[in-house]
Amino acid sequence: MVNSDQFSKRLQKVMDEYDLNATSFADAIDVGRSSISHIISGRNKPSLEFVMKIIAAFPEVELYWLLNGKGSFPKKQAAAIPPRKTIENQLEADFEEEKIFQQNAKLNPSPDREQNALTSKTNANSEIERIVIFYKDGTFKNFLP
Repeated sequence: MVNSDQFSKRLQKVMDEYDLNATSFADAIDVGRSSISHIISGRNKPSLEFVMKIIAAFPEVELYWLLNGKGSFPKKQAAAIPPRKTIENQLEADFEEEKIFQQNAKLNPSPDREQNALTSKTNANSEIERIVIFYKDGTFKNFLP
């Protein structure tokens, strides 16, 4: 059986590692916000579904470590993965760069850009791999078909 006090400490460690508050963490794993506070306070025990959502959203978290405290966090091979803040900063920079590119394209249209726009459209055989929506508060939702 999972020790609720120790589990809540490990859950808090995961949240701290990704610099997430309870609300952002709840949104990231797609659970109710009260679920997080109830588990951290010890009022409720985590369900299997809750634990699996954490593992799915944060692959750096080892299941055995989360449940029993044995193993490591983050996973040793995950050390090469950049911290979330770095990823978010790069995405914001890329987004700003794209906005500037689009503004310049409107001001200075060229035949090459028009051709690229035409060829970059998807064809009928293209399939969507996933859709990710990023929110200004640093949270995101990942949708898989």
